[in-house]
Amino acid sequence: MRTIGKTLKDARIQKGIVLTDLAKITKIKKDFLVALEKEDWSKLPEYPVVAGFVKTLGNFFGLGEKQAMALLRRDYPPKTLSVNPKPDVENKFIWSPRKSFFTGIMIVFVFVAGYLLFQYTRFVSPPVLRVSEPLENYSTKETVVRVIGVTNPSSAVRVNNQPVTVDDNGNFETELEVLPGEFRIMVKSVSRSGKETVVERTIKVEE
Repeated sequence: MRTIGKTLKDARIQKGIVLTDLAKITKIKKDFLVALEKEDWSKLPEYPVVAGFVKTLGNFFGLGEKQAMALLRRDYPPKTLSVNPKPDVENKFIWSPRKSFFTGIMIVFVFVAGYLLFQYTRFVSPPVLRVSEPLENYSTKETVVRVIGVTNPSSAVRVNNQPVTVDDNGNFETELEVLPGEFRIMVKSVSRSGKETVVERTIKVEE
């Protein structure tokens, strides 16, 4: 079967014209002429430009414009579009009431789990205990010293084994009788789980 490329090449050879001279006569680049004869469409411009080349060459070789174009339309590869016959619709994110329901359930679950974990961690951890008065190496001539601090509201506080009331904010305050010389004060906070934190202060009581 005679193709457009072979037809143009045979016509050129029959006329005894080399590609270089044909390029000068037709004003078509030699590379395009070579690609057209080899039907290497990837090295040629878009179809309208190629159609113009074929019309020019068809008239030049006396093949007739209509005949040359008929061969080109038959041999020129159709433009193929990359179409997925089964669109990947399922990969697109589509929000639905069902997803809203499960998302809500997950949010509630994460919140509850986080809260329970937080409470459990607080339950098994030693309580916080800060003693603001007296400071270490505090010196006094008084026989009674105020002990002030803060701890967890649910913890029990003892100062030198004496129970102390803790308010709703975890604050506590008490007065402790002290003896002359170096006097040791031990503040202990015990959580509901039995964990304890101890803070000790050594003060100097002058006679």
